Amino acid sequence: MAFDRVVALNVTDEEGYRRYREGMGPILSRHGGAFRYDFRVSETLRSESHHPINRVFALSCPDEESMRAFFQDPEYLAVRARHFDLAVKGVTVIAEFPR
Repeated sequence: MAFDRVVALNVTDEEGYRRYREGMGPILSRHGGAFRYDFRVSETLRSESHHPINRVFALSCPDEESMRAFFQDPEYLAVRARHFDLAVKGVTVIAEFPR
């Protein structure tokens, strides 16, 4: 059963975030994953996050194990450290669920 994760971010460096997405895309694909939705947010009406939100996306993998394996993949962790951690100042996992 497919497994999804919905995430809200505060992206503060668009170019760095673009490099992150370019680097992580092939790794996500190798784990059978893909972006189902991806939004730039112009206005947040309600949020329980302690950071601004300007990006929301939904990732999908074939199952929960594939999702966990992707986020623990050493190559992914290296790309994340090199680009994501410098470009994003807030992360909120809104939901995770089987689909």
